[in-house]
Amino acid sequence: MNDQDLRHQVELEVETMSINKLTEVGNMAVSMGLIAGHGFRGGKYEILQKGKVILLSEREAIGYLEQLIKSVMES
Repeated sequence: MNDQDLRHQVELEVETMSINKLTEVGNMAVSMGLIAGHGFRGGKYEILQKGKVILLSEREAIGYLEQLIKSVMES
């Protein structure tokens, strides 16, 4: 395996970890009743909340959902 193949493999693994984290946090938000649904749409991550559609990058969506969950847990 050359350096380019190794770099590509690492990038794929990091992307997979990010998607798994996003799915986990999104499912937790759904189970807590904070959002109605979530998933990928048109290259962005879609969050359905209170009749609104929020489109974010994967990184932004993880931060948004984590903050949403945290705000409820601290109340």
